[in-house]
Amino acid sequence: MCSTESNTEPQPTSSDPALLLELKTRRPPSLLDLAGCETWSVDFSPDGGWFAWSMGHGIVWVVAWPLDSEEGQDGETDRADKSFSCGHPVWGLAFGPRPPSSAAAACPTKLSKGPKGKSTLLLATGLENGVIKVWNVLTGNAVFDLHGHEGVVRNLVFPQNGSLTLISSSRDKTLRIWDLAHKGKKVQVLSGHKDWISCCSVSSDCSMIASVGRFDRMVCLWSLRSYTFIRNLTGGTNKKLCLLSSCDFSPDGAVLATAAFSGSSWWIDLWDPYTAEKLATLADYFEDYGQNQISSIQFSPDGLYLAIVTDDRQVFVSLNDTWYNELDKRFQTNVLCFHRALRIWEPGERHMTMQTKRDQDSSGLCCNYHPQGGVIATGTRDGHVRFWRTPRTVPSLCHLCRSTMRHSVSTHQIEALPLPKRILEYLTYRNIPERLKTCCSSDEEDWES
Repeated sequence: MCSTESNTEPQPTSSDPALLLELKTRRPPSLLDLAGCETWSVDFSPDGGWFAWSMGHGIVWVVAWPLDSEEGQDGETDRADKSFSCGHPVWGLAFGPRPPSSAAAACPTKLSKGPKGKSTLLLATGLENGVIKVWNVLTGNAVFDLHGHEGVVRNLVFPQNGSLTLISSSRDKTLRIWDLAHKGKKVQVLSGHKDWISCCSVSSDCSMIASVGRFDRMVCLWSLRSYTFIRNLTGGTNKKLCLLSSCDFSPDGAVLATAAFSGSSWWIDLWDPYTAEKLATLADYFEDYGQNQISSIQFSPDGLYLAIVTDDRQVFVSLNDTWYNELDKRFQTNVLCFHRALRIWEPGERHMTMQTKRDQDSSGLCCNYHPQGGVIATGTRDGHVRFWRTPRTVPSLCHLCRSTMRHSVSTHQIEALPLPKRILEYLTYRNIPERLKTCCSSDEEDWES
C-alpha cells in the first residue's frame, strides 16, 4: 500500500473563492495526459467520514474526511489513507452503509465484523472488465468479486435504507441488483435499454430505480420492490441527436432530474416520476464555437440546489501575423479553451446560484455532495479532485414540510387531497417555470421563464 505523501499532493486554494482544496496525483511523466488517468467517480461515505476517488490506472484512493481528522466519531483510531489496486480502470464506485445488526448476522464473518468487532464499511468498485470488487474500507482487504456484467460497470448505487443491496449499471445494456448479504449470489437483472447505460439513481424511499441510456435516449423507471419495468419517460429531449449522461432523484424522491447534451448545447429535464410529466427544462446554448458537454448532476442533500458538472469549452481565438493579399489569405491562430468545472442551480431560477471561474484545466467528469452539504467534490480528466464550497441556505418551513410529506406520499395521493390549487402546485413541484435558459440561444423555439 502506497503512502499518500508519495502519490497525492494537497494544493492551496486558487483565486476562485469557491475552491477549498485540490488533491493532485503525482504520476510518472510517461503516464501524464494519457487515457486511463481520469477520475470517473468520487463518493463520500454515508456518515461523511471518508472520501474515495478513482485516481486512474486502476487505483482507488480513500482518505479520512476532513483531511486533518485523526480520530473518527465512533472512536476509531485507524484513519490512515488507504489505496486499493483494482487491476483494471475504475469507472464507478460507491460506499456501502455499515450493515445493521440483522443484516450483519446473515453475512460472512469477514463481512459482518471489522476491527474491534465493529461493523464494516464497504466500498464497491466497478471495473472496465465488468467485474465489481467489494472492499472492506477499515481493513483494506477485498471481500469478494461480483461477476456477471459483460461491459464497463459505469455506475454503482447503494440504497439509503441501510440494506446490503447494490445496484449497478453497465455498458452491456443491463442493470443488476446484488444482495451482498449473500455474497452477491442472489442477483436480479433488469433488461430493456438498447445501448449503454450512462447512469442510475435510486429514490429515497427505495421504491424506484431510474436509468438513462447514453445513445438510446431512454429514461427508464424500474421497481426496486418487484424488479420490474415501470415506464419510459418520453419527450425528454428537444433534439433527435443527443446523448443522455446523468440522472438523480431529489432527496424526497418527488423529482427526477436527467441531463443530456448535443453539439454546443446541454439541457436538464425535471420529471415527476409518478405521473411521467415533464415539470421543467433548463437549457444552455453556446453560440460561439466550442463544446458544451454535461457530465454529471446531483441534488444537494437538502434538495434546494442541483449541482451541474460540465466539460464545456469556450474558445478564444487570437490572430497573429495576419497577412492578406488578393490571391491568398493566411493567418495564424492561438486557441485557448476555458472551462467552468461546476455550476449550482436552484430549480426555477433563470440564473446560476454559483459557478466556478473559467479555467483551462478544470474539465469535470463527476461530482458528489458531502452528506451534510456545504462541500462538493468534483473529479477531472487528469485524475485530480477538487473540493468546492457550495451555498448554504436555511430551508424554509414550506420546503421542509414539502420534503417530509413527499418522502412518503406520491403525487397521486397529493392530488386527491382537498387543498387549494396553489398549495397543490407547490407540493407537486408544478410551481417551477416550464422552460428556462441560461444564455442567449439561436434556437427558433421561444423559451420563456
